[in-house]
Amino acid sequence: MGIRIIKTALATIAAIYTAVYFGLEPPLGAGILAILGVEVSRMKGLQSALVRFIASVLGLFFASFIFTIFGFHIWAVALFILLTFPVLARFQLSNGIVTSSVIVFHLFGRQEVTVDIITNEILLLLVGLGWATVINLIYMPKDKHLLEELKAKTERSFDVIFTQMAQTLRNPSHIWGGAELLDADAAITEGVRRSALNRDNRIWGQEQYWTSYFEMRRQQQELIQLMLVQLAFVYEKWPQNDPIAELMEQLSEDVKSEVYTGMTEKKLKELAVVFRTAELPKTREEFEVRASLLKLMHELERYLDVAKRLKKRKVILETAQS
Repeated sequence: MGIRIIKTALATIAAIYTAVYFGLEPPLGAGILAILGVEVSRMKGLQSALVRFIASVLGLFFASFIFTIFGFHIWAVALFILLTFPVLARFQLSNGIVTSSVIVFHLFGRQEVTVDIITNEILLLLVGLGWATVINLIYMPKDKHLLEELKAKTERSFDVIFTQMAQTLRNPSHIWGGAELLDADAAITEGVRRSALNRDNRIWGQEQYWTSYFEMRRQQQELIQLMLVQLAFVYEKWPQNDPIAELMEQLSEDVKSEVYTGMTEKKLKELAVVFRTAELPKTREEFEVRASLLKLMHELERYLDVAKRLKKRKVILETAQS
């Protein structure tokens, strides 16, 4: 927020001085347009400037027609709003309604429609939105260090979660507060938001790694929650608990790996074969626990499928760029 305020101040000052230099009236109008044009990312800034400019030119055209036909009456402004705003919304130009209104009110204040006035308003648009775009393109804060911190926080949380799940499998009476689930959710949510900003700030040469990474963690977080649901039904320890606990401990290490090794997936498949050849449950309790363990393994398989699909994408991108 602090950086955006500084950028807005610079764009506003530059726009006003430029308007004064070229004799545009009112010069403060260019400053207002610059304030409206500063955005949080380069891509959004370019899109916003284009939308605002097109919407304002269209609004100026409609307003000139209405004021010429009906005169400069306050009710004519209401007519402009009733006719123009739905058109702008229909063509997905709603973000330009405010800038369009600023320009039209300038025109209304002049009480006449001439080529010079229309030219003046269009130049105000170019100056105000132009400086906002320039400032947007010149500097955007780098999020890489923050994304790295969010990545580390997510992986630490996943590490603890899998370790705790392994302890619960070995000792079903084990109690765990689950605070890491909330920590992981907060880190992933912020990571998704920051990675989108990071992507939009790269107009030339899009970086997909962070978007893919946090999308992978978001999907895996949902699967972890499903695993925990099944783990809640494992109220007794059976011989099948320990091998799955070992897989969980392996996952706590795999979380930190930048590439998908496939080792855990191989062990999971081997374990599934062993379970299929094991004797059938002899009691209801054993049946219920083993059924939950089987479902837990299915969710674990889905978790690994997500990692295999999205971690490979990072390797491919890095190979293409190197």
